Amino acid sequence: MGRRSTAEVFEGGIYGAIKRVVVIGNGFSGAENQCIGLVRALGLSGHYSLHRVTRPRGGINEWLHWLPLSLHKKVDYIINQICRFQMEVRSNKVAPFSVEKAGLSNVLEADAKQIAMVARNTFEKDGPLLVVASGRDTISVASSIKRLAPENVFVVQIQHPRSRLNRFDLVITPNHDYYPLTPHAQKQIPWFLQRWITPREPPGRNVVLTVGALHQADSAALRSAASVWHDELAPLAKPLLVVNIGGPTGSCQYGVDLAKQLTAMLQNVLWSCGSVRISFSRRTPEKVSKILLKEFSTNPKVYIWDGEGPNPHMGHLAWADTFVITADSVSMLSEACTTGKPVYVIGAERCTWKFADFQKSLRERGVVRPFTGKEDISESWSYPPLNDTAEAASKVIKALAEQGWTIRSQSVCNI
Repeated sequence: MGRRSTAEVFEGGIYGAIKRVVVIGNGFSGAENQCIGLVRALGLSGHYSLHRVTRPRGGINEWLHWLPLSLHKKVDYIINQICRFQMEVRSNKVAPFSVEKAGLSNVLEADAKQIAMVARNTFEKDGPLLVVASGRDTISVASSIKRLAPENVFVVQIQHPRSRLNRFDLVITPNHDYYPLTPHAQKQIPWFLQRWITPREPPGRNVVLTVGALHQADSAALRSAASVWHDELAPLAKPLLVVNIGGPTGSCQYGVDLAKQLTAMLQNVLWSCGSVRISFSRRTPEKVSKILLKEFSTNPKVYIWDGEGPNPHMGHLAWADTFVITADSVSMLSEACTTGKPVYVIGAERCTWKFADFQKSLRERGVVRPFTGKEDISESWSYPPLNDTAEAASKVIKALAEQGWTIRSQSVCNI
């Protein structure tokens, strides 16, 4: 089916109105939250279906994550068949042939051909389909959907896909992930990988650069969280300091040394806090959390969320007066920096290459300061809040308009 002219699109109404979204995720909240945050900003939060590209996990698969997804699945299949055959020989039994998706039985697998077919077959009835994907493993699926149904879909790829950006209608990526590596970063990356890691030319018209990560912590979400968590957080003594602790990554490495440093610094500023709330992420090593638990679990000023019950993260964003956040998490920092409240970072000096660039960009904008342990938490300071998600959404709307399409927040057909 050929694309209708702009006049026909708006005259027909529905044919140019996007009212349904497919989110392509990779099973990691850091990537999927970016997609859902963009969908929220577009006013389509109740109109999307989530599909996932799932990579084999467990055992030897943890060493194969660098392979292209399709090759990884083939290798995993071969290994499973060899292991199955060996088990059958040892038990002297012949088991019926079957292929199992270990731990993935409840996951809706992303199927590019099926999604593209639905987009084509339902275009006249339901209009174009918006596809939003994030993460390396989603690139091939999202680009295949665009190739199979170019006249019926608008594909947004979040995070830098590295090459052939013209496969997507729009690419949304942090500034530090796109531009050429700094001299400091170049020393940390083998020369033969540098050209692949980052482009050497200005971005094209279909590239949207952000400061940090997209997320769901918009003003409406924070207002809702403030209401939900009012009874628990409103009565706390002010100022309320929220401490968010992530976990070491390949580019921001730390361990008990940083935990001990953070503990000492928090002790030094505790006098200026009315109350403190500490949260660990799923990535926080037990050896790190144990140090803070041992130090603060009996302190009446300090509450440590143990992972049980509702996650207070959004409530913390809404009610905190000040934040201290470990440098490893681009997402947690991006969320906190949208509040306009003071954000202190610990561990930034341990970050390398593009993550060091991200920390530098936040400091230069004045949205974060290094945590030293000498702060008076009762003293506030402000800055122009980051607004990446809303700004990215406006770029999506503009790009859609150039194709004669618009956003319509109505009920969506399941895909």
